[in-house]
Amino acid sequence: MGGLAAIAREAGYRVTGCDANVYPPMSEQLRALSIDLVEGFGAEQLSLRPNMWVVGNVVSRGNPLMEAILDSGQRYCSGPQWLSEKVLYGKWVLAVAGTHGKTTTAAMLAWILEQADLHPGFLIGGVPQNFPVSARHSPVGAPFVIEADEYDTAFFDKRSKFVHYRPKTAILNNLEFDHADIFADLADIERRFHHLVRIVPRSGKLVVNGSDSALARVLAKGSWSPIDRFGVSDGWSAGEEQDDGGFDVYREGEALGRVRWSLCGDHNRMNALAGIAAACHAGVEPAAAIKALSGFESVRRRLEVRGTIRGITVYDDFAHHPTAISTTIAGLRRRVGTARILAVLEPRSNTMKLGAMKERLPGSVEQADRVYVYQPSLAWDAGQVFASLASRIWCGTDLGALIERVASEAEPGDHVLVMSNGDFGGVHEKLLRRLAG
Repeated sequence: MGGLAAIAREAGYRVTGCDANVYPPMSEQLRALSIDLVEGFGAEQLSLRPNMWVVGNVVSRGNPLMEAILDSGQRYCSGPQWLSEKVLYGKWVLAVAGTHGKTTTAAMLAWILEQADLHPGFLIGGVPQNFPVSARHSPVGAPFVIEADEYDTAFFDKRSKFVHYRPKTAILNNLEFDHADIFADLADIERRFHHLVRIVPRSGKLVVNGSDSALARVLAKGSWSPIDRFGVSDGWSAGEEQDDGGFDVYREGEALGRVRWSLCGDHNRMNALAGIAAACHAGVEPAAAIKALSGFESVRRRLEVRGTIRGITVYDDFAHHPTAISTTIAGLRRRVGTARILAVLEPRSNTMKLGAMKERLPGSVEQADRVYVYQPSLAWDAGQVFASLASRIWCGTDLGALIERVASEAEPGDHVLVMSNGDFGGVHEKLLRRLAG
């Protein structure tokens, strides 16, 4: 929604917004755009009388402002609907869908198109470090890259957001069970992904992870567009990560060039292949896409270094699903070798709070040397779930106690990896201050 506000402002609209507990980096970005932020959802905001209330999917019946909008008969719509009608209509939309890697892949794709002088618009769920903003309006005739979320659209529209975007190019990055508060099971999510497949035109293209069995089931339900597969030898594939961080890119076994960058991990190589393939469909030569990725600087909150104190490096990462947690730790392990990794985890997403995949969490942190779990509002006992880690685990409900424990156990040369899909109470800066003290 913050990205939508930025695009609307750039398109010439007067924009205000309200939310509960707005936090960086989006709050900083909106204030820099002179977009007024109102804390909370008070009914008194009805006096603003905008042309349209654009409603996010966190708003539900019982929200005081929403109830006032309904009672007064003022106009409202969902964020995806507004975007579809006011911004995306008539554009070449490149949508990035999948359980993991949407933000990073969308940022890669936008950067490739930018370097090809296509001047794309984009809406990305994080802040790409190659751009000063996470969302940008695009000129007439320019493509638009969007992070295509499968989460529901609004309390009055339970379809997945991505069906509003009508992409010409659609990346299907991977598919696992997630959002247990919305979907009954993996088959339910697969049906939603097939809704997306159904609306890609014959002149479009599906860029699909060829090694993902769930996506294979989605395509087996029917597809009407050409398919480019990545992660397989008879499609787009990547060589092993080299010591310099680079990797070779192949298409049907033919070497196309080497990406040289500072990112790490198998997941980022897969993200890169998806971005290159999608950009190729939009007219960018593979060699140009590979060259562009060599200048890609990742996204904030993806193994982002927040500071180093007394030789102890603190990272911030958005990982909150067992697969993402495991992949993130594995990528850092490859980078730091035998140095100690102290993993600090907040199971904050609705799926994690419900405990839908709690049995997978101990295995997801296996490569960490120490694990600290913050559990203030879980429906399950973290201490019991992580009991197999024995002396390597600490669980607690007090943020101050967690910071003290990490600070007391961290040693020079350690890497403290903080993972959460929220602001985690500002734990990164608090920990850095404690380490400095």
